[in-house]
Amino acid sequence: MAKLLYSATASLDGYIAGPGGDMSWLTEHLTIDNPTADRVLANVGAILTGNRTFGGDDPNRGTEKEGAFGGRYHGPVFVLTHRPPAEPPDGITFVGDLHSAVEQAKEAAGDTYVNVLGADIARQCVRAGLLDEILIFFAPVLLGDGVRIFDDPGGARVRLTPIPGETTHWYSVG
Repeated sequence: MAKLLYSATASLDGYIAGPGGDMSWLTEHLTIDNPTADRVLANVGAILTGNRTFGGDDPNRGTEKEGAFGGRYHGPVFVLTHRPPAEPPDGITFVGDLHSAVEQAKEAAGDTYVNVLGADIARQCVRAGLLDEILIFFAPVLLGDGVRIFDDPGGARVRLTPIPGETTHWYSVG
């Protein structure tokens, strides 16, 4: 059964995007070899994202590396939104309900990961008790403002447990 993994690269002060969703800050940090990210990509069977992240900034926009995992991901993508386009792009499934989106993405992923992209979708999955793991990579930069890794004002404390034998900042949820 697939697991839901929220993975992201963040600044050292805890932002995954700059003000207005700007991702350009990340470009220079994506050139570093990252065996853990490569291993995660090899085990991602589907992506679950929100419409804002799906249609948002890409640090590799306009290059051959545009898209998830630097353009190296070529699988099913599920976008949670209440405003699907009239003509969805090929390979993209738009879903209006979180539980249905998770179910469809897990079915598509089989025994691999559903990679959750976007802080808001991650928050919704945590609140619904659906997120299994979190993996955060940190880039050596301070952004000072933007989209936080995780932001849930009024939310409950969530216990994270380091996954034995995995890299630092890879946790099971709950």
